[in-house]
Amino acid sequence: MRNLLKVFMYCILLAIPFLTLACTQYDDYPEDLEQLSEDERLVIRFSHVVGEDTPKGMAARKFAELIKERSNGRIEVQVFSNGTLYKDVEELNALLNGNIQMIAPAISKLTDLVPELSVYDLPYAFDSMEEVHEFTESKAGNQLKNLLKQHNLIVLGLWDSGFKQISNDTRPIEHYKDLKGIRMRIMQSDILAEQYRTVDALPRKIDFNTVFQSLQKGDVEGQENTLTNITSKNLYSLQKYLTISDHGYLGYFLLFNYDFWKKLSPEDQELIKETLEEVQEWQWQIAKELNDQKLQEIEDCRCIQIHYLSEEEKKDWEKRFSPVYDYYKQHFGNYYIQNLPKYKDVK
Repeated sequence: MRNLLKVFMYCILLAIPFLTLACTQYDDYPEDLEQLSEDERLVIRFSHVVGEDTPKGMAARKFAELIKERSNGRIEVQVFSNGTLYKDVEELNALLNGNIQMIAPAISKLTDLVPELSVYDLPYAFDSMEEVHEFTESKAGNQLKNLLKQHNLIVLGLWDSGFKQISNDTRPIEHYKDLKGIRMRIMQSDILAEQYRTVDALPRKIDFNTVFQSLQKGDVEGQENTLTNITSKNLYSLQKYLTISDHGYLGYFLLFNYDFWKKLSPEDQELIKETLEEVQEWQWQIAKELNDQKLQEIEDCRCIQIHYLSEEEKKDWEKRFSPVYDYYKQHFGNYYIQNLPKYKDVK
């Protein structure tokens, strides 16, 4: 009997380390949530139309990586770049229909839904990225974002592309009069169309993914865009002249399908918002650095003639574009214009 008791105690002593190890492993290691089924995971399909090496493309990848890491793989953001899933004019309808959950369109492309947003397209509306960010978070800016909720869209951030420049294949654009008669590719924005009509240019609304072909075929002679977009699509290889005008802002609203967003748990909503806020700060800095870098690369290649507008010339251009502001006021009132940072001390 004593020997049997010794054997029993010996077995218990042997089992203790294994029990301890099992408990420790359960406490210290997360579940392998990547092995969950599609129904058990939260999948966010994120479609955009620019290249992966642009500020938006890089930020989309960073957001996907951080969310995967912070949710231990339970939340998966599937990024589709370069219009591989939906083209420029298709992605908004896909989001509204619930076929995807997230996009980051240029604000100009939302002006058919909320025309008042075209205040962002006004020439020389902002003197710096900081002014853009300030306006977006202001009372007026939040009112604009809330108008999108009426269309089942919620804005969860703003990503910069930068200030737009002008390129063309006809003549150097050193004065706004030089734009006369040039067919210019623009985004879907009536304010942008009015901007070019004001200086007797011929605006053409063309999908971003077909701009290269449109320039190549001669459907248009010129276009406006940020340097990162101009270089990522190799547009400058088809153009002889580039004007560094900084005449307009190009940025992207981070949009979720609102019905989809409301179904998320408060914890998931908070995780996504916090991550997007962090990525936004990072993206703003990357956008500035990349635009500076791309300008240097274009200067070094000596493959296109560059003209830089002076501050005095920019003021002259801004004055010439004043009828565009009148056009906006006639259609949408003066409230959003008077709340632009550059007018805050003029009220």
